[in-house]
Amino acid sequence: MTAAIRSGATGQPLASVVVVLKGFCMGAADVVPGVSGGTMAFILGIYERLLAAIRAFDVRLLRLLATRDLSAAVRHTDLLFLIALAAGIALALFVFTRVIPLPSLIHTDPVPVFSVFFGLVSASILVLLRHIGGIDAVGIGFIALGAVIGWLIVNLVPNETPDAAWFVFLSGAVAIVAMILPGISGSFVLLMLRKYAYVFDAIGRLDFAVLIPFALGAACGLMLFTRVLLWLIGRFRTGTLLTITGLLIGSLWLIWPFQLRVYETIRGKERLISSTPVAPWESGEPLGWALVWMAAGLGAVLVIERLSGARVRRMPTP
Repeated sequence: MTAAIRSGATGQPLASVVVVLKGFCMGAADVVPGVSGGTMAFILGIYERLLAAIRAFDVRLLRLLATRDLSAAVRHTDLLFLIALAAGIALALFVFTRVIPLPSLIHTDPVPVFSVFFGLVSASILVLLRHIGGIDAVGIGFIALGAVIGWLIVNLVPNETPDAAWFVFLSGAVAIVAMILPGISGSFVLLMLRKYAYVFDAIGRLDFAVLIPFALGAACGLMLFTRVLLWLIGRFRTGTLLTITGLLIGSLWLIWPFQLRVYETIRGKERLISSTPVAPWESGEPLGWALVWMAAGLGAVLVIERLSGARVRRMPTP
């Protein structure tokens, strides 16, 4: 990672505040069913930097720690960036679960909540396409491929799955990949794999027979997939970014404000398992206010982009 990119979080207090705000957006996205923190990271211009920071937890870091060169270890991992981002995520989780009960609002007033996120993602898709630029017929094909994959994933039907350690390991790996990949929610994937309640019950009971293979799977998925993504971005940047943009387009199916949503009660809470878009007049919800909230989401992207100078940055080849 170049020094110029690193300085965004370490050299200027304003830049650190902006990173906290972006983390706040990621945390807010994680609270909404069907929207991932990876989506927000991508549309806010910090996706590749986040992948690079995660990838930096490697053998070189262990060597730096072994030699007690903490300063070099902090620089190697872009730690201050990760701390600012984590602070924003934690703040969002607190605000939108304790102060503003967003999970409850999703059920009581779903149209305003999803209208904001629809505006966020829609505006960000346009911004990303403008920054990528020069899209030809092949590029349109990559976008279409990503959109189809995203649509298929968010429309998966839940199936019964085994509770064996190997499948729990696989579930952890797939869930963390989904959390990183824009357009896909990790919790939604766990629901599809029928492992959401199983894993969270294990957390409540501290059942390490479940938690250990799940954590190992998540760690392996995180370390391997971030490297694969960075390699793809380094070698096939435009095609990879256009495919990811297509994934975002596919995710719009799930966050369209006017939906017939099906929920499943898990550990005393309702969780979204399927959603079918309908026309506004079929839902009985007012279109005017939905458009206002969409505009608010669009405006938020433009303001954050202007504050941070967010751009799709080229990262060094892995």
